[in-house]
Amino acid sequence: MTLIQKLAAVVGQQNVFSAPDERYAYSYDATFRRHRPDVVVRPANTEEVAGILRLAWETETPVVPRGAGTGLSGGSVPVRGGIALDLTRMNRILEINTDDLLAVVEPGVVTDDFARAVAEKGFFFPPDPSSSKSSTIGGNLAENAGGSRAFKYGVIRDYTLGLEVVLADGRVIHTGGRTIKNVSGYDLTRLFVGSEGTLGVITQAVLRFIPPPEATRTLLTFFPRLDDAARTVSAIIARGITPAALEFMDDQSIRVVEEYLHLGLPLDVEALLLVEVDGPAAVLAQQIAEIAALCREMGSRELRVASTAKEAENLWKARKSISPAVARIKPTKISEDATVPRSRIPEMVRRLKEIAARYDLKMVIFGHAGDGNLHPNIMCDERDADEMRRVEQAVAEIFQAALELGGTLSGEHGIGFMKAPFMPREHGENGLWAMRSIKQALDPRGILNPGKIFPAAQDTKVILP
Repeated sequence: MTLIQKLAAVVGQQNVFSAPDERYAYSYDATFRRHRPDVVVRPANTEEVAGILRLAWETETPVVPRGAGTGLSGGSVPVRGGIALDLTRMNRILEINTDDLLAVVEPGVVTDDFARAVAEKGFFFPPDPSSSKSSTIGGNLAENAGGSRAFKYGVIRDYTLGLEVVLADGRVIHTGGRTIKNVSGYDLTRLFVGSEGTLGVITQAVLRFIPPPEATRTLLTFFPRLDDAARTVSAIIARGITPAALEFMDDQSIRVVEEYLHLGLPLDVEALLLVEVDGPAAVLAQQIAEIAALCREMGSRELRVASTAKEAENLWKARKSISPAVARIKPTKISEDATVPRSRIPEMVRRLKEIAARYDLKMVIFGHAGDGNLHPNIMCDERDADEMRRVEQAVAEIFQAALELGGTLSGEHGIGFMKAPFMPREHGENGLWAMRSIKQALDPRGILNPGKIFPAAQDTKVILP
């Protein structure tokens, strides 16, 4: 019996796909490189995942877990072939417990669907990656996703109490639990969150949620000088105000959105800030007034303060429309997330603009100013070999600039294979040795998502019978 036949015996023939066109659909994510798996398998439950991994373990076949394929670092691209493990059939919300403020979900649950289900019970799930309408909880956990609310509320790791994980050889373990405080042994839950499917396959998660804020206020402001916008960010935080969102757009981002939507955005400014505060209604009027005063003091030229939910939605429109606006310019978008200390944002933006000019590339820069997480987006055409060569050189310089300014390779997109070659620069050989040791202990045959996180990872040759 061939491996494909054995896989069909585990999940049913209708959930195994090996035709070229079927495999092509699983060869890419939101990055621009493609690698086809040898077979696609869609399990329905933990037992089937365990059965698949036992077969993969016996045959030393790579397994690449996959959710909606919205990743931006190549984390779900099967660079060594093997089995694409599509977890989107496992899409049940198993429990929402409003007494303990926790839920139990499967990895294929769409992020927005879960947040909405929690909201219908009168509660709030803060993690909000920009892909939340299509991304899955499993993918969010694999990349430790954040979003615009991460500065105040944290990332999905901060809302994960426990996990069910299938290890490389098919054994099932449970980490953490259902309590807020849990210091029993090593913190395996936080180890698996952000591990990009290289240590195990998450099949269930216990997630916590919180009461919603009573009210929200939103402000949009424009700065003729980038440095003044950055100083304003620091001044707001120094005043003791922690915004729920503190977003930044550079002049090129403003321009492409204005050309797309005609929102009346000024085109002679270097930056805009979108600030949102939430909490008790009684204190928000004072907070928004303090923020407005700080903006004027720091050189803001124009302020727009929302007084209704509809007005707030309109203020967010510019920030939320960057991706479709950029997509109109060129067919390929390379989205990075180099993160630096807040005080280095102006210098990082200048470095990014110099890189774009040096390689003759179109770039827009936006991101989460509150935590220094910038998203330089390069607009290009993957069919143009010369342009893509320049893109790769520019991306390498972006990573180097972030590290030189005391930052990190990734704030929320993960490492995947796109950033793996640069890991020694951030972590050093000893740091990578420690990570490799963990990988070796949990996956000694190297079958789980090979080619990710580590540079020059050991290749695994796969020939399916």
